[in-house]
Amino acid sequence: MASIGIVGTGFVADYYMRSLATLPEVTVAGAWDIDLDRLHAFRKYWRVPAAASLDDLIGRRPDLILNLTNPGSHYAVSLACLEAGLPVYSEKPLATRLDDARHLHRVATERGVMLASAPCSALGESAQIVWKALRERVIGTPRLVYAEIDDGFLIRAPHETWRSESGAPWPVQDELAVGCALQHAGYYLTWLIAMFGSVTRVAAASAEVLGLTLADGAAAAPTYACASLFFESGVVARLTCSVVAPHDHSLRIFGDEGILEVGECWSNDAPVRLRRRHVVRRRLIDSPLTRRLRVGKPTHAKVGRKGATAMNFALGPQEMLAAKAEGRASRLDADLALHLTEVALAIQSAGDGTGHQVIASRAGAVAPMPWAME
Repeated sequence: MASIGIVGTGFVADYYMRSLATLPEVTVAGAWDIDLDRLHAFRKYWRVPAAASLDDLIGRRPDLILNLTNPGSHYAVSLACLEAGLPVYSEKPLATRLDDARHLHRVATERGVMLASAPCSALGESAQIVWKALRERVIGTPRLVYAEIDDGFLIRAPHETWRSESGAPWPVQDELAVGCALQHAGYYLTWLIAMFGSVTRVAAASAEVLGLTLADGAAAAPTYACASLFFESGVVARLTCSVVAPHDHSLRIFGDEGILEVGECWSNDAPVRLRRRHVVRRRLIDSPLTRRLRVGKPTHAKVGRKGATAMNFALGPQEMLAAKAEGRASRLDADLALHLTEVALAIQSAGDGTGHQVIASRAGAVAPMPWAME
């Protein structure tokens, strides 16, 4: 049996608890939140023990800490746990400042403590099928990627009515303060980094196009961002995020011999489709018909749809616990977490005048999941 400690019992924590139910070999050593009413509701709903403080939770020495606090607290909470020698899996972003992310990476590396950050959907079925198709050269040489993460006109959505399973309100102020790119670009960035290597350069622009002001009077973070990403492998990707344009979570990878398509990054088993090209009457056309690609063997535990997602949020913690038990490096590690954060921050903070940015960090090679190997 392995144990985890949960810090932060807000909206996303319920997604983790629903996902952790797929791991009977994992127990919750305790949960803690500075909001005691929220902690009580969470503890009562999920029937898990509550800790009296962060120090109390650390003192229980769980095998892994899940840092599910609001983004502004990620750095301080992760640092305290790393300094106590506890492995940490942090919700995204790893930190809201690059210097803080680098410090967490340095502490984890120097102390030999595991550190990773969400999202973990790159370990999921859809991402692994895409990656397998690329390794098998189903579309020949990949040349260009279009990735979209648009979430609709958020400020007109009835988000004040959105509640998690245990009753936590959706954190609209955190979402607008952190920004759509820093919150959501990672869903496809992790896929692309695993498949095509590290991002070496970013050419991006971002803007707050809704004229929003936060409850504390501060300006909201960018509500639109678009980036051209240049990968070590030579592949180039265009990634767009917004909370303005109609919902579109599609991914298209264009290769010499066809196109790989996915319609949704928030579902582990979203269909992966192959579209071929044909010459008809001297014209090159993309076939109106597609073929769905599958692994053909058992993959991982699935969770039902809750709200906008059908993701197993426990794939990341499960990978870290397995790596720890097997004495190997985790597929999700501190190098990947830092690189993902640096790239997402470069996109988010680009504004209208930053232009070309060189990315200093590098992610190591990520191994495919065993069930996705030939």
